[in-house]
Amino acid sequence: METNYSTELLSWATDPTVILVFLIVFATLLLNYFARRMFIHLEEKVQGTANVWDDAFFRSARKPAGWLIWVIGIAWAAEIIAAETDTGLAAIIDPARYVAVVGLLALFLTRLVREVESNFVQRGADVTTATAIGKLARVSVLLTLTLVVLQTLGVSISGILAFGGIGGIAVGFAARDLLANFFGGLMIYLDRPFNVGDWIRSPDREIEGTVVNIGWRLTQIRTFDQRPLYIPNLVFANIALENPSRMLNRRIDETIGIRYDDVGKMGTIVDEVREMLRNHPDIAQDKTLIVNFNAFAPSSCDFFVYTFTKTTDWIDFHHIKEKVLLQIVDIIESHDAEMAFPTSTVHLIGPEPEA
Repeated sequence: METNYSTELLSWATDPTVILVFLIVFATLLLNYFARRMFIHLEEKVQGTANVWDDAFFRSARKPAGWLIWVIGIAWAAEIIAAETDTGLAAIIDPARYVAVVGLLALFLTRLVREVESNFVQRGADVTTATAIGKLARVSVLLTLTLVVLQTLGVSISGILAFGGIGGIAVGFAARDLLANFFGGLMIYLDRPFNVGDWIRSPDREIEGTVVNIGWRLTQIRTFDQRPLYIPNLVFANIALENPSRMLNRRIDETIGIRYDDVGKMGTIVDEVREMLRNHPDIAQDKTLIVNFNAFAPSSCDFFVYTFTKTTDWIDFHHIKEKVLLQIVDIIESHDAEMAFPTSTVHLIGPEPEA
């Protein structure tokens, strides 16, 4: 019995078909190894170039190319086995190989789009635009290749499109909010009222923070207390939105009061404050600059300062405003005047003198 088993095993091992399949698998393994090493070497070579396409191409193609070698090798070995057996394997080899090749092509193209998108963003491209174009490109690739596969497998695309048109009406009614959010996201990408990284706020809603991500359905905002806020894109079509990140300047608008005892010095103080602002390196001279005495308040004589800084940075703005206000205090004190604060004066009337 043991002799017969050894004889059968030896006969199987010396079968030309088995040897040929083994050689194909071994050659596939060897070719895959050399292809992987070649792609790694080429990636290292192109990293120093300024072109973003070559880096993206080799990084995207490495894994699909390796799997493509395996698909071709296994399909070849399966054809040899199918030719020697009567199992019906030959009928599914070609369709399976075609679907696998198209799937690997889809994988390569989607990875390529993602790599190019990432490279452009790293080189300073607009994040919102790059993300939108990348998403549209990936969806287009997947839909196109899916239709190609279905057509090749004998599925009628015209029937699918007709069914999709009829079914789309039903889906549209059932998923109105989902579609509204989708088109809301599309309008954000087209109109670009804000980009990723912008500080936005709405006077209509309690929405304020930094935009983290713009999706097809939701936009993620990080509030200033670091809480994540997820807003359906449909909301942005129905609210007023302010984008402070796109300000050109920041405004200083302050009212300052001095005592009534120092009202005679008001003209000189106002003139010096106005001159100080006109010569200030951080004040925008091409914007409105007003310094005027404007009110007799209950406890003070008031003048107001209305001007704009060159910077829009929130922290820098407050440093500049602090320096401006301290300089105004120095000007007031240099004229021996004092800042006013709420006071009350009580006049006491004594007894009338006797006749």
